[in-house]
Amino acid sequence: MNKPLRRIAIFCGLLVLALLVRTNWLQFVQADELKTDPKNRRVDIARYAQPRGNIIVDGKAVTGSTVVNGTDFKYKRTYKNGKLWSPVTGYASQRIGANQLEKLYDSFLTGDDDRLFFNRTIDMITGKPQKGGNVVTTLNAKAQKAAYDGLGDKKGAVAAINPKTGAILALANKPSYDPSTFAGVSGEDGEKFKKLDDDEDQPMLNRALRQTYPPGSTFKVVTAAAGLESGDYDLDSKTDSEDPYRLPNSSTDLGNEGNNPACKNASIRVALQWSCNTVFAKMSDQLGNDKMIEEAEKFGFEKDVKGGTLDPDLDTPVRPAKSIYPKDNRPQNAMAGIGQASNRATPLQMAMVASAVANDGKLMKPYMVDQLVAPNLNVVEQTKPEELSRPVSSENAQKLQSAMETVVEKGTGKSGQIPGVTVGGKTGTAQHGENNKDNPYAWFISYAKTSDGSPVAVAVVVESSDTLRSDIAGGKLAAPIAKGVMEAVLDGKH
Repeated sequence: MNKPLRRIAIFCGLLVLALLVRTNWLQFVQADELKTDPKNRRVDIARYAQPRGNIIVDGKAVTGSTVVNGTDFKYKRTYKNGKLWSPVTGYASQRIGANQLEKLYDSFLTGDDDRLFFNRTIDMITGKPQKGGNVVTTLNAKAQKAAYDGLGDKKGAVAAINPKTGAILALANKPSYDPSTFAGVSGEDGEKFKKLDDDEDQPMLNRALRQTYPPGSTFKVVTAAAGLESGDYDLDSKTDSEDPYRLPNSSTDLGNEGNNPACKNASIRVALQWSCNTVFAKMSDQLGNDKMIEEAEKFGFEKDVKGGTLDPDLDTPVRPAKSIYPKDNRPQNAMAGIGQASNRATPLQMAMVASAVANDGKLMKPYMVDQLVAPNLNVVEQTKPEELSRPVSSENAQKLQSAMETVVEKGTGKSGQIPGVTVGGKTGTAQHGENNKDNPYAWFISYAKTSDGSPVAVAVVVESSDTLRSDIAGGKLAAPIAKGVMEAVLDGKH
């Protein structure tokens, strides 16, 4: 071979080598980057080329897909009664993206999940379009509707749990939104999303999971648990509790609602029955900040709850906000012991408190997804109930049950009574705002018992309503909502 030809051959060989290197670089190094590049429209076109798998409640789909015209995205998401279910499903929008279950199980719903490889292979061989899997939730449709309808025009949230398993039965919010309104890719969809996102009432905020509130007197159940666990207190023994109570290291006196004379030196049972601030503030001070923090953490405070949609490794809109019992000075710790000061909890967290008491001291980890089901109806993944902690001994949990049942039978929680059913509960009215200038939050936590144990524990918070400030109380506003949810779950169980 002469010299010019040899040079040309070497040059062509180098070009082929460069091409091979570049091709392998694109396919193996940059593949994921190019696939997720916002400018790569082919990925989105393929994503919306087939119907999305569904989210299932009580055996029925609460989502769907519909063919759209005028765009290269063939299918978009639809929702059945979107305002009812949006705190559970979240949204899947061609323009905005996804959140909640729609985001957490996105690859499974689209059919791209590795667990659906066999199904994709069969579809490819048979020439069928790719299908997504279904996400089967633990939600109870009747309980969800009772929670949503019970809130009415009030701003607030409801969370309900099965104490025996940790399965979430209801997550309701008011105000709410319909994800169908911005499921497409048009500019109009974007405008509708922005309007919802800018709304001062925050209809897209998942209050049941993501909003923390001062829990008010519902937290006295945790303080009572800490007192009983310490061994320094008994359920029906009188406490050394003056009325009013001078907060430690302070010149401020703390009184009780209505100046109830029963609160002076009241036992834990009586103090829960009439929601005595003085008894539990002093108890919190005597136990000390460290012991109160320890007990709160056993109930789930300061922890990320893992599992299902509540995985801390995912983006914040998917997991619940942390509930907080503060590291604080003596007077603030005393106030935190009655659910005030810097004490903050989500509705889900307070449902967990009621759940642990109802389940004889065993707190199960909350989860919202029961099964992942392939298009051929094979169960790909099944959630197994898992114990999270034991905040209180079985003996002391049963003492707390007795006291919480007294609250409902003849205390501040009478509105939660269900004829023929044993109900335990605790009311709460939480002050907030500078110098308590804002209307208080109305709380109620509860559980219902049957001969087989407790199938439901509920937490309700009413953030605002058109009720007069003087009439805002957990027993009046929140307890009837919790009652409706418990009745819905109990339907057919007793």
